[in-house]
Amino acid sequence: MKPTAAVRAPERIELAGLPSRVTVFEVGPRDGLQNEKTPLPVEVKAEFVERLVDAGVRAIELTSLVRPDRVPQLADAEELLRRVTFPDGVRAVVLAPNEPAVRRAVDAGVREVAVFASCTETFSQRNLGRSIDETFRMFEPVVEHARRNGLAVRGYASMACGDPWEGAVPVGQVVAVARRLVDLGCTELALGDTIGVGTPGQTVALIDAVIAAGIGVDQLAVHLHDTYGQALANASAAIGRGVRVVDASAGGLGGCPFAGSATGNLATEDLLWHLHGLGVETGIDLQALAATSAWLAGFLGRPSPSRAAQAIARADS
Repeated sequence: MKPTAAVRAPERIELAGLPSRVTVFEVGPRDGLQNEKTPLPVEVKAEFVERLVDAGVRAIELTSLVRPDRVPQLADAEELLRRVTFPDGVRAVVLAPNEPAVRRAVDAGVREVAVFASCTETFSQRNLGRSIDETFRMFEPVVEHARRNGLAVRGYASMACGDPWEGAVPVGQVVAVARRLVDLGCTELALGDTIGVGTPGQTVALIDAVIAAGIGVDQLAVHLHDTYGQALANASAAIGRGVRVVDASAGGLGGCPFAGSATGNLATEDLLWHLHGLGVETGIDLQALAATSAWLAGFLGRPSPSRAAQAIARADS
């Protein structure tokens, strides 16, 4: 007999010690789409962003002002910025790794930019063509120009849990990069498990070490990839340690074009099912978000890898 009462939302049972609310920082439009083999038309990207906002997303990594030859999927960044508008209270963040990029961001009316620093020398060279020290010298005028013009700056500490060329990354190495980003003037720090090798214990150890270095937990976020299926467990561990901002990508899109072992980001739908089941508010409509991922999958030519998105689609069919 075919079931007639499909479960479309989790039962909400709170656990002690968790926050009442978590901000889901949606990275699909930038980190998600940058790894797609075929660039999407700018009008599709604009509608994707609009659908995310309509679903209740209030923090979005929108695009990147990088060289088109480096990331051709995001060559239409300025056109996208012209096409989208946001209601009050929505964070729209643009990656701006150098001084020309941050000046373009300011001219485009962007209110928040982001910079990426690697915790390892090898990835720093492969990603930005510079050593860690050279990268920070490049970032100095970026952050200075952004803050002088009233922009917030998000800093990413990438390869925080492991590097495909160097292997395990010492915690002290991560803390040193994190401290430098905050001292530079970054207003939020995202610890990035770029290749998805971290575990909950490692995640907690990193957060504890960063806090011990004088960085407030209210400044922290986590950016997690799901290569070994640990992203949701790591996010849960981070939230239990006091982190209130978690990066995720609609449908589990993502990867890194400069680190081939990196697979998709933590899927937003999986994170929402988990948080909503724990009674943690996000302000995002899970069903609307899953419908957005299904809509986008039609343009990408493949289904979403998100388990929650797949289950919701089956329940609605």
